[in-house]
Amino acid sequence: MTGIKIIALAWRNLWRQRRRTVLTLISIAFGGFLAVLMTAMQDRSFADFIDTAARLGSGHVTLQHPDYQDKPSLSRTVTGTDAKRATAREDQGVVQAVDRVSGQTMVSTASDSFGAVFIAYDPALETAESFEFAAGLVEGEVFSGAGDKGIVLGSVLARNLGAELGDKVVFTMTDRNSAIVTDMERVIGIVATGAPSLDAALVLLPIGTVRQVVGYDPTESTQVALFLDDGRRSLDAAERLRGALDPGVAVLTWDEIQPEIKAFVAMKVGGSRVFEIVIAVLVAAGIFNTMFMSVMERTREFGIMMAIGYSPRQLFALVMAESTLLAVMGLALGCLVTAGPYAYLATHGIDLSQVYAESGAVEISGVGFDTTLRIGIFPENAVAIAVAVVLSTVLAGIWPAYKAGRVNPVESINLV
Repeated sequence: MTGIKIIALAWRNLWRQRRRTVLTLISIAFGGFLAVLMTAMQDRSFADFIDTAARLGSGHVTLQHPDYQDKPSLSRTVTGTDAKRATAREDQGVVQAVDRVSGQTMVSTASDSFGAVFIAYDPALETAESFEFAAGLVEGEVFSGAGDKGIVLGSVLARNLGAELGDKVVFTMTDRNSAIVTDMERVIGIVATGAPSLDAALVLLPIGTVRQVVGYDPTESTQVALFLDDGRRSLDAAERLRGALDPGVAVLTWDEIQPEIKAFVAMKVGGSRVFEIVIAVLVAAGIFNTMFMSVMERTREFGIMMAIGYSPRQLFALVMAESTLLAVMGLALGCLVTAGPYAYLATHGIDLSQVYAESGAVEISGVGFDTTLRIGIFPENAVAIAVAVVLSTVLAGIWPAYKAGRVNPVESINLV
């Protein structure tokens, strides 16, 4: 019997038990639906979360002094940043390279004082891909040039200081020689990042002002932040840049700079993978039960087929063809069922602002989650799910197919 005839016979066999076949297809489609939505939710959420952390911090890849990670200090700097940014931008994955100066400071008003973290940046170098704070502006404005005057405060810090737009704020820090230096600026803006802990300790300053206060050269900073078109490729980009830059510069990825975020993402991804495996096992078990019952019910039929000339190999191929057809149809049905919800959630998402308002903002290491939950699956994960659906369905049919080929014609024909 040719392959086409086996497929045709397998197709007819499937629809002899319409209800069972339809229920099996629904289980396959539903399993694929759950796997796609869960993976897409995870992919989009954590990709956006990592990008936000990079924009709030020091990029997907960071160039800094070799000792800065263990002992951050304004005395440990990167010099000649113009040349280093030019070299970094030649890398195929780098879309933006910016100078950043960051460190600890004390901010004071006439009413109170608080410790804070300052980030100094050059507005001329920043874009939407690298600068997250402008999107959180709630009052006033941010800087437009490296030599601008003024100071921008986190919303909680401004409230704690009792500072409003136009008020004077004194900031104190140590310069490159560990000497205490101070300066005074007026508040020109207030930002809210969505992470209360960051908003309570955030100070933004123009990089020109900070360089002047701490005694830096015009091309000197504590970090050069690099932003990639895909944060997942940060390790590859870092390896390439280590070979392109001089050994006196440390090239670190975002997960080396922020290991607590890496641990959180790894924990969540691992949990989701386990849940997806459980779903796959349950779906495969249901398919196996369907195929096995189908074979057992047709034992006499298989005996007659062997008696009239069918070989065990052909019966094995017949049942495997039924399993493969179930896999293909289940995958197609799953795509149809998933398309609508996926398109809606990818475009509009689910507004969770009310949930956050009741339970408080969700943040990890000073990075808040977006209050609108959207989904988006990486292409390789979509392919992996499709392959897993087909393989689990086909593999579930191997043992029933083997049993079909082992039927004894004489004994099975005598079955009632």
